[in-house]
Amino acid sequence: MRNLTKIAVYCGSSSHVSEEYMEAARATGVYLALQGITVVYGGGRVGTMGAVADAALAAGGDVIGVIPERLHDLEVGHTGLSTLHVVDTMATRKTMMADLSDAFIALPGGFGTLEEISEVVSLAVLNYHDKPSACLNVRGFYDDLFSFLEHATQEGFIRRKQRDALVLEETVPALVERLRTMRIPQISEWL
Repeated sequence: MRNLTKIAVYCGSSSHVSEEYMEAARATGVYLALQGITVVYGGGRVGTMGAVADAALAAGGDVIGVIPERLHDLEVGHTGLSTLHVVDTMATRKTMMADLSDAFIALPGGFGTLEEISEVVSLAVLNYHDKPSACLNVRGFYDDLFSFLEHATQEGFIRRKQRDALVLEETVPALVERLRTMRIPQISEWL
């Protein structure tokens, strides 16, 4: 069983989304806080990012934000976090979030969310780290992505053990439990 003390939560900055997505973000923040797991996220105060952070803080949790200076200067940085790191670039943000975290969760989001979860999964399958990753499938949001991943696996672009480095769950408790029990195969197992 993997000990999870900090989990990176990748999510969106748009507030123009269904209330179901905002509620899922809040539920994620509350659940992680109640489990004693620190939320590591992009440092914003808007969208599902802000919802995760605010809910975790309100539930007594710790929240670490990592935001590029450019976005912070646009006044989207959250000012009430346990810790806020203001960094120079998006690349530095992603590296710091990955280094600080024991596992990764993608909530519904856009290009940035997809890029962030893809990068940490890619690094896991290349054994740069052994941290697990999962997507929370709110309203079937990730169904098409997982269909694509299955197609890419069938076509030989992703090996089956690599494909299993990213999992899909419908609820936050199931997702966290899955992260605790996941094992990242070593490269030698699929070469």
